[in-house]
Amino acid sequence: MAPSLHYGPARVPSRESPDEAIALLQERGFTACEIDFEGKFWMDYPWAERFGELARDADIVLSVHAPIAGFMGHAERGKKLNMAVGMLDHSAGIAKAAGAELVVFHPGFLLGREREDAIASVVEQLGELRERLERKGRAVPFGVEIMGRVRELGTADDVFAISARTGWVRPVLDFAHLHAVTDGGFTEASAFSTVLAGADQVLPPGVPFHVHFSDIAFANRNETKHLPYGEGTLRAAPLGEALATFDRPATVITESPDLVSDEAIREELYAAVGTRAASRASSSAASSGRERARRNSA
Repeated sequence: MAPSLHYGPARVPSRESPDEAIALLQERGFTACEIDFEGKFWMDYPWAERFGELARDADIVLSVHAPIAGFMGHAERGKKLNMAVGMLDHSAGIAKAAGAELVVFHPGFLLGREREDAIASVVEQLGELRERLERKGRAVPFGVEIMGRVRELGTADDVFAISARTGWVRPVLDFAHLHAVTDGGFTEASAFSTVLAGADQVLPPGVPFHVHFSDIAFANRNETKHLPYGEGTLRAAPLGEALATFDRPATVITESPDLVSDEAIREELYAAVGTRAASRASSSAASSGRERARRNSA
């Protein structure tokens, strides 16, 4: 049996209302969405609660991407660390209100330290954050993202180590970043399978893989920008083939710069996984989304 697969964008498609956002997600055939706080917080708690309620009814799984500055592993304690903790705390509060699967965050930087020292610092500060979240009833799962700069913190091994040492932090598998740092090395299903196997070892049973995906431009083994699908060399079919070999669900978040790319990746991914006929699902969801929109405007 093919694994369960949810797929959707890295941005909420409307900030006008939760109802409009869900209607658009359904109309476009998406079954996942990442709440986009990378730049700033824009959603309040009532918005999040309503968004989460509607998402559950529509079988759309949610995640939250914390602000970029919300990373752990600061070399010095002080204002920047306190600000990061506050950002991650608030992200967790929104995630709980919305019923999101996890909060995605970046692992930070080496800051002149040995890799092991930087990882130890991340784990230590995450432990302190966890205690704060537990006291406030916000101890939701977090996800640490594989990064796209070859000489910085955030390799697949770094992310797996952080996840294994914490137990409540999951790996977020950004295959665009991995494609960049390997100079275009993710062209075969075997490359995807190797990374998925590493994540499978540290994830609890039944917890979905959390994947970021888009076509990508890179130089000197560092990411430069996300590309419309087809303009680079990263393809969704090998990812789908690899996912189909694991008995674990997956949530795939598209970070492509346009809707046409999002749809093209979805069709190729679902075809390779064999989960469902994406075009038929999209058509059904579009009909449902239009009906919801009509009800909301009535």
